[in-house]
Amino acid sequence: STALLLLASLACLQVPSSMAVLPDSWTYSQWSAVYNALSFGIASMAAATCFLWLHIPSVSRRYRTALTVSGIVTFIATYHYIRIFNSWVDAFFVGLGIEGEYLCSKSGQPFNDAYRYVDWLLTVPLLLIELVLVMGLPRSETVRMSWQLGLASALMVALGYPGEVQDDLSTRWTWWCLAMVPFVFVVVILVVRLGVATTQQPYQVVPLVQSARYLTVLSWLAYPLVYLVKNTGVAGARATMYEQIGYSVADVVAKCVFGILIWAIAMEKTKMEKMRGFY
Repeated sequence: STALLLLASLACLQVPSSMAVLPDSWTYSQWSAVYNALSFGIASMAAATCFLWLHIPSVSRRYRTALTVSGIVTFIATYHYIRIFNSWVDAFFVGLGIEGEYLCSKSGQPFNDAYRYVDWLLTVPLLLIELVLVMGLPRSETVRMSWQLGLASALMVALGYPGEVQDDLSTRWTWWCLAMVPFVFVVVILVVRLGVATTQQPYQVVPLVQSARYLTVLSWLAYPLVYLVKNTGVAGARATMYEQIGYSVADVVAKCVFGILIWAIAMEKTKMEKMRGFY
């Protein structure tokens, strides 16, 4: 915990004030690929929000908080994806060229990708907390794990942003390594400590809880890998395109698909309570 506090202090002291500058020389296909990925993110997050909140009355009161939080996560993501999408559109001029082909060039307006990190700072801790809530652990254990996972995941996001807006590879590697410290801490809790708690769940929901845990770990692995795209020699518009598409797909899996699993766990536990006359 002391090490995490030291990393938090370092992140607060050294976060840069500028946003990443978009590279030059964009093709229309590259621009439209990011445009479509962001549009897909908006639609997925909005649909998941409606689905989750409309199903709140159908689950037991014990699990309504988890489903509510899950819907809040996708609602926040919907808002930020709309902002990212609008910022992306405003950052470019798109029109027909002399030969009838579509051309795009930078408009001079900044692309504010910081919206994505603000979204993660809010939603990533909530994602982990909703998994703890739906497991129905003892109150003291729920509170302790929620604080540990929430703070560690927020620190991970805060440490990732300074490197994201840098072009210098050594700086990017430094912040990536720092962000991996709380990342590994969270993964260990998900795999080891929550793994023990999973075995204490009713056997009917054990596969669903395991799927939610492993989906979280696997989808999270996508983020540091996408982050490293610019560290592997890929540069320019192609690197930014891969980054935006990769993050968008990972977000849909980590939030929408994960939210549906939370709903499935809550529904299965509600059915069990009905059978026992507790609902």
